[in-house]
Amino acid sequence: MDDRTKTDLNEAWPGPRTRPAQTPPKPAAPPRRRGGRVVGIIILLLVVLGVVWWVHTRPQPDARRGRPQPPVATAPVQSGDVDININALGTVTSLATVTIRSQISGYLMNVAFKEGDIVKKGDLLAEIDSRPYQLALSQAEGALKRDQAMLQSAQLDLERYTNLSKTNAIPRQQVDQQAALVQQDQGNVIADQAQIDTAKLNITYCHIVAPVSGRLGLRQVDQGNYVTPGDTNGLVVITQLSPISVVFTTAEDNLPPILKRLKDGATLPVTAYDRSGATKLATGTLLTLDNQIDTTTGTLKLRAQFENTDGNLFPNQFVNVELLVDTLHNTPVVPSSAVQRGAPGTFVYLVNSDSTVTVRPIELGPVDGDRVAVKKGLNVGDKVVTDGADKLRDGITITVREPNGANAPPAPNPAPHKRRKQ
Repeated sequence: MDDRTKTDLNEAWPGPRTRPAQTPPKPAAPPRRRGGRVVGIIILLLVVLGVVWWVHTRPQPDARRGRPQPPVATAPVQSGDVDININALGTVTSLATVTIRSQISGYLMNVAFKEGDIVKKGDLLAEIDSRPYQLALSQAEGALKRDQAMLQSAQLDLERYTNLSKTNAIPRQQVDQQAALVQQDQGNVIADQAQIDTAKLNITYCHIVAPVSGRLGLRQVDQGNYVTPGDTNGLVVITQLSPISVVFTTAEDNLPPILKRLKDGATLPVTAYDRSGATKLATGTLLTLDNQIDTTTGTLKLRAQFENTDGNLFPNQFVNVELLVDTLHNTPVVPSSAVQRGAPGTFVYLVNSDSTVTVRPIELGPVDGDRVAVKKGLNVGDKVVTDGADKLRDGITITVREPNGANAPPAPNPAPHKRRKQ
């Protein structure tokens, strides 16, 4: 049966038709999708190429056209004096710390001071019972009178014996014995006078006075106690506060310039600050140096003296010390914030006349607070960048900020003004 006959039979068959199994044809949509992807990729490439072309062909920002450039703060290089200072950590040390002890034994009858008082040299601090020493003085004075009388009698006898010996009325030996007795009595008189002086001195020691001016510490013994010279703690401690000193250390490398200035007869000022370094406490002068360098640390001890009339310095207080060694006069100075450090070493961004910056290597000198001296690389009058340097590179155009933080306005374009006038 041929194909045409099969087709006719199928059309004439009244029951459900059964389509022969065939491979379904591929839909036409996929070719249409592939074509859309290609078009999308082409459009995307065109957009990317357009962006790249715009980035490379757009005009660069120009501050003179009013377009933003990296805003920076600048400062001129000035000529000034820079102090060469040595900073160190020091300890306030009293020039005299005295433990008051009794020089005699006795009962403490009176305590004439209050803890923490400021006393002057010679002020009464305490009194010890002086009655035993008054009696000793009276006894020594009585012994002196007795021995003086005996000496006077011996001297008269010696004079008589000497006259008699001239006529051989008495032997020479008796004269010699009487002369020895006179010398013995003279010795007794001298000893009695020493006893009197000792008793008077002990009475003086019963009145304990301040040997130096200073501030009293805490009382170590109360009234009514029996005190002796061997007491370990004593009565009280006096610490001298004015003048006062500060002991600090510095590296041995700083010793040559200090010695040179001292040999020239210079007086080196020293300033003491609190532990934070923000508050100035006192101003003094360098007093002396130690006689040897500590080999373990390579440092040398120095002592500075302060009048401390206002009492800002207190013994054993830690302070920051600033020693002025010398001063550089008329040297180029820039703010410390202008100094940068990187691959070129130490450098600054130098502002040119066309509002561009140039990397300029410099050689630094001593630092004085927020200023630093420049030994080489800059001249007085040059302008350097002090803020905003993190966004700069060599040759870039910059915008100078005003002191209030606003950017400098762009230069006006004269053309629009001319058109307005017309």
